[in-house]
Amino acid sequence: MADASVSLADLRGLRSAPELDAAGRESLRAALMPLLERCDWFTVGVMAPSADAAVEALRALEGALGWSAHELDPAGEALGSIEGPVFLKANQNSGRFLVRREAGLGEGLLITGHSPADPDAEDTWGPLPLNFFAA
Repeated sequence: MADASVSLADLRGLRSAPELDAAGRESLRAALMPLLERCDWFTVGVMAPSADAAVEALRALEGALGWSAHELDPAGEALGSIEGPVFLKANQNSGRFLVRREAGLGEGLLITGHSPADPDAEDTWGPLPLNFFAA
């Protein structure tokens, strides 16, 4: 799945995000952006090989969508103490994120849109490649 024919629906159920070429990335971004615009706030899941890679993917997403930077939840583990694959969970409503070690996951970004005023807009998209929002 490295071409422009990949749709958001094709991603559902994948364990890891597919590699995308530039055309595939642009096609998915064009399909995703109008869906994101319908939502009021988001939660993000990042399955990554390291805490650093997970935070880097979150920061790229925040920058690309003009979101405020999430802060590490003080109740969670220190990022430097986590080795190996991780799952990062960010909540735009709280402005915080947590990272936990999690073996056996795939790799990619999952974005869930929330809209109490328009429940039909709510959905989860992905997994998208970790570099999907990188400049």
